[in-house]
Parts: sequence; C-alpha cells; structure tokens
Amino acid sequence: MSTLLAEDTKPQTAPVDFLPLEGTDYVEFYVGNAKQAAHYYMSAFGFQALAYAGPETGFRDFASYAVRQNKLTLVLTTPLRPDNPMADHIYAHGDGVKVLALRVSDARSAWAETTQRGAKSFREPEVLTDAQGEVVVSGIHTYGDTVHLFIERNNYSGVFLPGYRAWSNPHFAPESTGLQYVDHCVGNVGWNQMNPWVKFYEEVMGFKNILSFDDEDISTEYSALMSKVMSSGNGFVKFPINEPAEGKKKSQIEEYLEFYRGEGVQHVAMATNDIVRTVRDLQSRGVEFLKVPTSYYDDLLDRVGAIDEDLEPLKELGILVDRDNEGYLLQLFTKPVEDRPTLFFEIIQRKGAKSFGKGNFKALFEAIEREQAERGNL
Repeated sequence: MSTLLAEDTKPQTAPVDFLPLEGTDYVEFYVGNAKQAAHYYMSAFGFQALAYAGPETGFRDFASYAVRQNKLTLVLTTPLRPDNPMADHIYAHGDGVKVLALRVSDARSAWAETTQRGAKSFREPEVLTDAQGEVVVSGIHTYGDTVHLFIERNNYSGVFLPGYRAWSNPHFAPESTGLQYVDHCVGNVGWNQMNPWVKFYEEVMGFKNILSFDDEDISTEYSALMSKVMSSGNGFVKFPINEPAEGKKKSQIEEYLEFYRGEGVQHVAMATNDIVRTVRDLQSRGVEFLKVPTSYYDDLLDRVGAIDEDLEPLKELGILVDRDNEGYLLQLFTKPVEDRPTLFFEIIQRKGAKSFGKGNFKALFEAIEREQAERGNL
C-alpha cells in the first residue's frame, strides 16, 4: 500500500506542447489590387509601409506589399496574370484572408508534427535566404482555402522576408491609430463543420477548446450560430470557429458562406490599449462601424459593474463592454471592409478579461441583421 501511495503522490508531468507558437507573424490577403489595398490599410487603419516584393525583386507573377503597426503585420498580395491559384482565389472569394502565418522556433518540426497528425501539407519546409540571413517557412491547409504558414526567423535580421525589399513613401507616413497585435482570428465554416474543425485543431495542432457558445448564447429573433474558441497550448494564438444554426431567417454565417463561396476567415480582432482614442481616430479616417441602439447603455453599468472609462465617449462611439471572472473588455466591430459582406475587423481592449464578449452577442448580432436587411440578405 505504501508503494501505491508513493506512486499516487508523484507530481504529474504536464503534456508536452508539440507545437509551441510564438504568436501571429502576419496575416496575408489575396486582393484584386495590392497597391490600392495597402494604401487603404495605411490611410484608414494607420499601418506603415514596410516591404515590397514583385517583378523588381524577382517575382514575375505577383506583387506583395507588407504594412506594419506595432506587432501587427498585414501582407496584401495580388496576381499579375490570370489562370493561377491566386487569381482563382480572388475570383471565387473576392478579397480575403489566404494565410494566417504563425511564428515558431522550428518550422521543420511544426510541419512534421502537424502533417504526421493528419494535416494536409501546403508547403514543405523551405529555407529562404538573402544577405540578412535565412527564414524557414512551411505550411498546412486548414478550413476552406485558408492556410497556416509556420515562420521561423531565428537567423534573420531583414525587414520582413527574403525576396522583399524595404518599401516606404516619403510623402505618406500616416500616424499609428494605436493598434497593437492580433488578439484572435475567427473562421466561418459550413453546416455541421464546427466540431470536425475543433477536432482538427485539437488533434493536429494541440489546441484546446477554451470556450463554447451554442445557439441559445448567440441568437436573435431571426438567426443563430454556434461557436467554439480554440487556443494554442501556451495561449498565444486563438481561433474561434463559427458555424450556422437553424433560425427563422438567414444568419450572418450563411450570408458569409454564400458571398465568400465557402469557408474562410470572417474577422481579425486587433488589440489596442486605448479603444476610445483608436476608434475615434479610425472613424475620422473613414472606417465605418456597426452601431447598437443607445438603449444598450441605459443599464450598462448595472450589467458589467464599475469600469475605468467614462460612459459618454463609449456611448458616442458605440463601444460595447462585457465582463467575465477575470475583468472586462471593450470591443467594437467594423462594417465589412469590402463590397462583398464578408471580412470585417474587431477592435478590442482587454482590461483583464479573457473571454469574447458573450454579453454583447445579442446587441451585436441585431446590429449585423440590420445591415443584412439593408442588403436584402436577411
């Protein structure tokens, strides 16, 4: 018996994180006109010119512009010729997210660990080099046409990636709007596909399901959806996954799937340390946000408790507030940033909260439905 007790009291070994992610390296969009798209994200969102790749750097079939703001990097890529996968992607989906690139310390290991667990390879490990060193890149497929690239930068000191050159415009250097880093990226998948993709992230990438929302949590009079939040082992990367649920009318997820023509990234949440200042700045640059009725603020403090911010600026700007056991968060969602009602952005400030604004779902989704109705898609 003493032997059994000794065995029982041994400290438990924590499971090994076979895919230790260091965060989001960049988000790449395939777009119809990368030069114009880069200008939009610079002028409207406050990104700075970073790097360029194209015919001048040896790539004959595409042009890419990388823009950065603090730890946020976006890449806008456009094909220069038809009849290729980039052009096909844009024809099917419109402008949209192709790559969610993840920083790792070992891109070879990341590819090997995920593909041996069932991931479909997108890019076998490849070493890219220039005078500033080397970057190892590999990748796997995920939902729809979206892919994850694993980026290893241990031995690189260049501005972005080999094949890119520094890019700037001396006449156009917009000020930052205070956006800091990618908080999370949300994917929309088809009917009954949420749990298979949850299983993919659990088994292939070692993620954990940290939050779940069913159609009772996320519903209005007309529509509903379900969502599960997947988090990497160290918590640095979070991917909520949405699927439609039955409702009286067409849900926002169904509208997305119809216009995107498949599964893909619905929105990118970008963190700020001062959401009032950031949203005010974004609005002054022409970014349009969803609006909730002012009645939302009538009992806000009763619902969420004391907050540091003055209520009037939040009400003026339409910023939403929610609280969990860890603290509270402030959030606001843009309208779709393209003509297809697909991709949008979330601006989020966390004051301790680790959740995703469950208390705001009804107000937010009613605001989305008002926009859907105006488009004739509800």
